[in-house]
Amino acid sequence: MHDIRPRERERALLLGLTVPRSKHLATDFSMQELAQLADTAGAEVIESIIHTRAKIDPAYFIGRGKAEFLAQVVAEKHVDVVIFDDDLSPGQANNLEELFQAKVIDRSGLILDIFARRARTKEARTQVELAQLEYLLPRLAGQWTHFSRHAGGIGLRGPGETQLEVDRRMVRTRIAHLGKELQRLDRQRQVRRQHRAGMFKVALVGYTNAGKSTLLNALTKSEVFVEDRLFATLDPSVRALRPGDNGLTKDLGQILAIDTVGFIRKLPHHLVASFKSTLEEAREGNLLLHVIDITHPDFEQHIATVREVLQDLGLGEYPVLHVFNKIDALAETGLLARVRREYAPAVMISAGRRMFLEELLRGILAFAAADLIELEVALPVRESATIARIHRLAHVVQRRYDDDRVILQLRARKAAAVQIRHLVEHAVEELAVEP
Repeated sequence: MHDIRPRERERALLLGLTVPRSKHLATDFSMQELAQLADTAGAEVIESIIHTRAKIDPAYFIGRGKAEFLAQVVAEKHVDVVIFDDDLSPGQANNLEELFQAKVIDRSGLILDIFARRARTKEARTQVELAQLEYLLPRLAGQWTHFSRHAGGIGLRGPGETQLEVDRRMVRTRIAHLGKELQRLDRQRQVRRQHRAGMFKVALVGYTNAGKSTLLNALTKSEVFVEDRLFATLDPSVRALRPGDNGLTKDLGQILAIDTVGFIRKLPHHLVASFKSTLEEAREGNLLLHVIDITHPDFEQHIATVREVLQDLGLGEYPVLHVFNKIDALAETGLLARVRREYAPAVMISAGRRMFLEELLRGILAFAAADLIELEVALPVRESATIARIHRLAHVVQRRYDDDRVILQLRARKAAAVQIRHLVEHAVEELAVEP
């Protein structure tokens, strides 16, 4: 038993493990990212260590001998929390806490803690709580005693603080309730999406801290919250490019830009699943703007990570425009020609300094124009509800009447045209079966 004296910032020791032939290798870049995550969560990183061994130890992850040595380091440096760069099993976390006499959390726990701090909307808070409870559930057996040693802090916010005394049955009940609540919120979101059905939507995706929110503000003249930290934005934001601005014309209709939560390396699948409804805002996009921080030494690995997550979400075949950001801070200007060639179509910008946004806008408008098609539909005049829905889905270029029919010449998005044809077919079928 031990107590943690309250501090403004907990003292953290970071640990990474490199194992030959392992998919997730600890690297300097990975550990630097872990340090950024720890800083975002409010910790003071006092040391970062990468350990190499032949294989993962099932009981202590890094091996008992190494763990005993690090226990001395933890005591000497008054470490409050030891953060691992990979996920630990419940048994490994328990064994290490007993040995270190300090709090032990893994990468998933750290990311969840940040999510708990960043969530603002009801949906995001519900998703965070669900993900935290699913993370804690397999760790409940025999865990309450060692959890109770700690005075809250990193890894124990939200349900981590308030649910310590509940048993498995109560947690499962809460998980089921949260799942139903998310389904209800998803139905509400579907209704809101229906109003955007006929609009061209640009979804901003990318690695966390690549500059997506800054770009959203630059494109739409908005003031979405921006901070130079990982996961500064958790809740999706939707803003409009206004007709008449930046070469946008009424012929193209309204264009919406959708900001989404950033991706990150080693993001466990259960976290992706918990935030799928938030990430699915990207599914609404007719075009994905993949925003990339070209100044990051590991930016190509970031690109690969984002592509992998998009593939998991079923977005691997969506049209993508690569947006290489922060070129004003790039020392190696010769890199621009290579990435423009290798990642075509691509544009080079600085969202923070509003540099070369015109080229990006031209690219967006070109995609928007290519997504428009012309079609003509004929409906009975009395199908007023269907006609009203078609007006919401498309721009009516011309309307003429032929006896009891109205003939509409339309300009619509390809996805909206599919819905319009379905509406017309359904109305005609209903008319055919009437007595």
